[in-house]
Amino acid sequence: MKSAAIQHLQVLRFTSQRVLHTPVASLLNIIVIGIALSLPVGGYVLLKNVQSLAAQMAGTPQISVFLANGTRPDEIAQFGRQLKEHAAIEHIEFVPRDLALRQLQQSTGLADVVGGLTQNPLPDAFIIYPVALDAKKLELLRDDLKSWPKFEHVQLDSAWAHKLEALLRFAQLAVVILAAMLSFALVAITFNTIRLQILTQRDEIEVSKLIGATNGFIRRPFLYFGLVQGLLGGAAAWIIIAASLTLLNYSLGELMQLYGSSFSLRHLSLGDSITLLGFSAYLGWLGAWLSVSQHLWQIEPK
Repeated sequence: MKSAAIQHLQVLRFTSQRVLHTPVASLLNIIVIGIALSLPVGGYVLLKNVQSLAAQMAGTPQISVFLANGTRPDEIAQFGRQLKEHAAIEHIEFVPRDLALRQLQQSTGLADVVGGLTQNPLPDAFIIYPVALDAKKLELLRDDLKSWPKFEHVQLDSAWAHKLEALLRFAQLAVVILAAMLSFALVAITFNTIRLQILTQRDEIEVSKLIGATNGFIRRPFLYFGLVQGLLGGAAAWIIIAASLTLLNYSLGELMQLYGSSFSLRHLSLGDSITLLGFSAYLGWLGAWLSVSQHLWQIEPK
């Protein structure tokens, strides 16, 4: 077990030296991989930031519940306790009808009209702040509240949520398609790089097979080369995204100051960064494996 680990470390060191011995070609491949990866990953980062900004601009969705006239104070208190205990509700606010009338008078400027009313036409109401922001879950909560007694009217404006979800689904699909296409391109780049290496080392591979080297032993350095190249390409993509977000935040900060906001674009989280590096390393390994699997069997000692 220990000797196997030592062999893998030796192959990894040999592969790293091979990358350093061809700095120009390796650097160009790494830059190409980094740019290609940065496009879908950058789209993913921007999409997450847009979701955060949209949530801030849209605000927290509310459900307004208007009580039937004649609802007793003890019934209102009971409804309040039940709403607070509801799993889908984060918190509630009770708006008495007298307070609602005063707010209407102040906000509309219709003091004379409101003051001329012989009685208050507004009902008592609860303002409900749900836990979930998903449009379907909001509508399920609204339908549930409609079945409660003394809840005369339950109002939810979910049109904005549906539009936002549709837009985000479209953007997510576009990012996924772009990621799939560029992933295929990265596999093709690694495939071609390893193919050229196999052709240039054909004589060495034939000699290795003559002295008894297995295909697995011969294949190993090429797989490590693809993995290292993919990993470095992922690191290059991370740097490109970080630099781009820094530049964008510099200009965005000036724009947000004009609107009195402190919003800034957030970089990849630690988990997303690890996923990026792991996925890019896997793509490099996959391209190398496909190339070796196709070309290695064609080389037989004469």
